[in-house]
Amino acid sequence: MIDIEQISIYDLLPPNAQADPTVSAAVLALDGRMRELTQRVKDLSFYRRLLEGKITDAEADERAWQDHVDFWDTTLPLEQKIQLLLNAKEFHQIKGTPAAIEDLITILFGEGKVEEWFEYGGDPGYFQVITNNPEVTQERAQEFYRAVESVTRLSAHLERVILSQSEPMNLYFAGVLRMGEKMTVRMV
Repeated sequence: MIDIEQISIYDLLPPNAQADPTVSAAVLALDGRMRELTQRVKDLSFYRRLLEGKITDAEADERAWQDHVDFWDTTLPLEQKIQLLLNAKEFHQIKGTPAAIEDLITILFGEGKVEEWFEYGGDPGYFQVITNNPEVTQERAQEFYRAVESVTRLSAHLERVILSQSEPMNLYFAGVLRMGEKMTVRMV
């Protein structure tokens, strides 16, 4: 397979054109320019730069508008914007499923799990979100709610958000086993 970045236009010429000094000189002069243009085209590939994390906030905001990213906030950090852009097509394919909600919560807020009404004994059509991220507080509750609602189907409603937190702690257990006769000791 021919690598387009390594090919020379001179190599593509027929032998009679290669023999002509004027043509071969002109083609060799164009080779440098051609390599430069090939590199510039490679740089234009947005998704390549997106995967490498070499985009600006303005480019991310523009692409989010073009790709109709459901939940978008211009104040998000660039890393989260990149993750949302990379998953935009997948979100559109799985929109309305618990997996879409879990993926979005994972990108924006860390871990999260969706439990539908039949899994926790709630009313039909409702679900709850369980997360262990302490940043999901009252201050960010509206943002969390907007994010969840952007990928939720219309027949499902967020009932509650459960913040579960685990902390390491030392537990000590002790046990005693005594076998033998009963003895009473009294002081006289």
